Amino acid sequence: MATDWLGSIVSINCGESLGVYQGRVSAVDQVSQTISLTRPFHNGVKCLVPEVTFRAGDITELKILEIPGLGDNRQCGDLQQTEMSIPGVGCQVGPSQNGTGKVLKKPISSSAPQNIPRRMDMKNQDIIISPQQPCSKSYMDRHVETLTQSKGFRRRHNSWSSSSRHPNQVTPKKSGLKNGQMKSKDDECFGDDIDEIPDTDFDFEGNLALFDKAAVFEEIETYERRSGTRSRGTPNEKPARYRHDENILESEPIVYRRIVVPQNANKEFCTDSGLVVPSVSYELHKKLLSVAEKHGLTLERRLEMTGVCASQMALSLLGGPNRLNPKNVHQRPTVALLCGPHVKGAQGISCGRHLSNHDVHVILFLPNFVKMLESITNELNLFSKTQGQQVSSVKDLPDTPVDLVINCLDCHENAFLRDQPWYKAVVDWANQNRAPVLSIDPPINEMEQGIDAKWSLALGLPLPLGERAGRVYLCDIGIPQKVFQEVGINYHSPFGCKFVIPLHST
Repeated sequence: MATDWLGSIVSINCGESLGVYQGRVSAVDQVSQTISLTRPFHNGVKCLVPEVTFRAGDITELKILEIPGLGDNRQCGDLQQTEMSIPGVGCQVGPSQNGTGKVLKKPISSSAPQNIPRRMDMKNQDIIISPQQPCSKSYMDRHVETLTQSKGFRRRHNSWSSSSRHPNQVTPKKSGLKNGQMKSKDDECFGDDIDEIPDTDFDFEGNLALFDKAAVFEEIETYERRSGTRSRGTPNEKPARYRHDENILESEPIVYRRIVVPQNANKEFCTDSGLVVPSVSYELHKKLLSVAEKHGLTLERRLEMTGVCASQMALSLLGGPNRLNPKNVHQRPTVALLCGPHVKGAQGISCGRHLSNHDVHVILFLPNFVKMLESITNELNLFSKTQGQQVSSVKDLPDTPVDLVINCLDCHENAFLRDQPWYKAVVDWANQNRAPVLSIDPPINEMEQGIDAKWSLALGLPLPLGERAGRVYLCDIGIPQKVFQEVGINYHSPFGCKFVIPLHST
């Protein structure tokens, strides 16, 4: 009878729209074809209502999880049968996806009431019933006889053995053997009674309030202080944090003033690492270059080093690899190089040659003179072999703004050049072009500079440059350390792994 199923724990799948419900059967109505569950769970979450009722038409799949009141009888002959009439609900042959479980499925088309047999729960065996035929009493009788006579209920290679294989046969399945005892995997995982699930949620905040973190840390600190072990820190103490470029190992104190000049520096700079770089007077700087040239650092070598360092800085200011790459040939940068007829101008021509070799459009301005310095003549001869353009008139300079202006017009001597018409015309063009200006080795006196620079590049050691020089950079032109010592400068290189470094005013 239908009342025999009361108290059973079942799982009802109502499809994707309604989900899966689990609970204990509280009522089965054969007239209205409904089944009611008490203390239900919906998709694993306990329902707020104490009881839910389902129609037979809404049920897609029904699984019997537990039948109460069954004895511990392992004989298949003691299997009893009871009918619970729910139309449209049948059973399907074969195990479920995990190889276990009691599956009751609704066939696609069925209007007659189907009989659901009640089973005697044997501890280590599951009964799976087929919906291919109605579960009639006569069929169950035959099946019980088959179970009684059959002795082999084993699965081999996901198929049933021939001794108990029948398309509509009730097939018991053995669980695995563990430690010499038969244990059901389902009972181990899902064997807890549904009544044992607590009704109230766990109070996390209340239990967390019972933990006094400050007292525990204080106790740990006291213990470690007494035992002499290393402290792990307390909530009021923050551990030391180091940057990626800091050394956590103890070492000698860092000496930030490693360059000492014989005279008091008028102005001091510092590098990104904090090293102090003092400025030198123009007379001391000139003496340093003269001693270096006497030891073999000739003017040609110095021009080459200055040209390389200045071109590297200019390439970075023009965009570096983001702009100068084969895929970006339509944005070829343009540089206007303004040079005077002196050694500073020769340094600019060397820089222009290297820029032109790196696919930069260089326009070199150099006024016409009857007699040029040998260094300028040699640099012009090399520059003429590049794709750079040389002009001698301001009218030939671009009317549109260029990407960068490199100023090499001014020098420490020959102040009369600033009174020349060509000089004034070039200064006016540079100020009207509104392009950023890079000055190479600018003079000290700010009043002598007609063009305000955004960046200035000093050679070896910086001069006491003013505000109009912009941001000062320092380049290494290859002067040995003993040459510095010979002129009375205690020198230690501040460049590190670079040839051009920025300097900051202190």
